[in-house]
Amino acid sequence: MRILALVPGGVGDQILFFPTLADLKDQYPEAMVDVLVEPRAKAAYRVCPTVHEVLTFDFKDRNGPADYLNILGTIRDREYEIAITFGQSWIVSLLLWLNGIPTRIGYKTETSWFISNNAPLNEDQYKANTYHDLLKGLDIDKPCGAPKINVPNSDIQWAEAEQKRLSINDGYVLIHAGASRVSQSQGIRKLYPIEKWQEIIADIQGKQPNLPIVLLHGPEDYDWVTQLVELFPDLRVTLPEDVGKSAAMIAGANLVVCTDSAPMHLAVAVGTYTVALFGPTKMERLLPPQTDKFIGIQSPTGRIEDIKPTEVLAKIWR
Repeated sequence: MRILALVPGGVGDQILFFPTLADLKDQYPEAMVDVLVEPRAKAAYRVCPTVHEVLTFDFKDRNGPADYLNILGTIRDREYEIAITFGQSWIVSLLLWLNGIPTRIGYKTETSWFISNNAPLNEDQYKANTYHDLLKGLDIDKPCGAPKINVPNSDIQWAEAEQKRLSINDGYVLIHAGASRVSQSQGIRKLYPIEKWQEIIADIQGKQPNLPIVLLHGPEDYDWVTQLVELFPDLRVTLPEDVGKSAAMIAGANLVVCTDSAPMHLAVAVGTYTVALFGPTKMERLLPPQTDKFIGIQSPTGRIEDIKPTEVLAKIWR
């Protein structure tokens, strides 16, 4: 049996979908589970052992008939028996129907005409739980586990060597202040002002002068990393080349302080104590409920810049 899951979104969305993939594999242990994701999210599957093959399709692009015909052929060649989609586009579900996939799982909406097995759509809960509800379309009704990942040993070894390079011997605070280009292009304000990061870092260094602070430098993070290093030349900077190495560095930290981003979801998946800042996005949707290990700070105005550094520091030192 082959199963296809269509998972639009970035790396964070993939991590939130991992519990669904894990329970799907538990239910069908002999099945090959493939995913169809956006090119920007493919890297997430370095830390997901559940998936057999990762296919790519730019769901958000202005796709023409040729693009849909190409992905139609790719899906048809693999002869899937079950397809699961959490996107609500009727075009995508039409593609699954045209491919002759007998069991097509999706949310019950006004446009779910081509879905064979409907699942309830509840967007007033942790997003991982919302995704996991899709399994009810297969009569799988069990609690959603926490997102978990499997970091390759080679990435763990890389992180250990990186900590030695950074002269870290006994713990560190890791900061990620970035936001994806996609969120910025959509006008979603996730960047916390540098002057406020400056106040937070100065306070940490004043209270814990021997505790290293490491900046997690992703491919889109040059500007904020450069500005903070200019202000604090003694900051350490790590630039992992993939999701696995980022996860390994996050796992080694005592604390992660970040904005709503992929590193936040990695921190949850590896269980590192985390303080995360939220502007327009709702923290209840993106952090696990009923836990004091992953702390969200929601802007009262929906503007991340309106979060006071004193609020962040209160959560760090609580």
